[in-house]
Amino acid sequence: MTGLRTNVADLLHHPGARRPVVIEAPVAGLAAGVARVAESDPLVVDVVLERVPEGIVVRGQVKGHWTGDCSRCLRPIDRELALPVNELFETEPLEGETYPLEGDVIDLALPVRDAVLLELPLAPLCTDDCAGLCPVCGNDRNENACDCEAAPSDERWAPLRELRL
Repeated sequence: MTGLRTNVADLLHHPGARRPVVIEAPVAGLAAGVARVAESDPLVVDVVLERVPEGIVVRGQVKGHWTGDCSRCLRPIDRELALPVNELFETEPLEGETYPLEGDVIDLALPVRDAVLLELPLAPLCTDDCAGLCPVCGNDRNENACDCEAAPSDERWAPLRELRL
């Protein structure tokens, strides 16, 4: 049971009816690699529910923020997210296409989870031009340049470097 379940009985009995819904609730288990939405950080779901012949259409936006560590320099990252939601809930959902309408209730956590997980980067960067850490001395090359020479390459790979494709 999630805090994003909402009753839609009023919409089911009135074709074409619409209702705005704003819910602020935490959603557990939102992480992709090192990027994550903390359970203590609620997401804001601001949508309009509309009755259509197939079921209930949900259109709107999900807002919140995610945290993680830069995959190059390991600095902490804290970013906002604002994602569109445009999904259909129906009594006989198509696998991977629509979401289930369970009696008079829809669970908005399902499309919210899908939208957020698709948006979270697997290898987040603090900036697009992050220089990362020096592989030799571990210095953060964003703060100070180092004079370390690159580690010698493994000569067993030399024949492959000579290939011209």
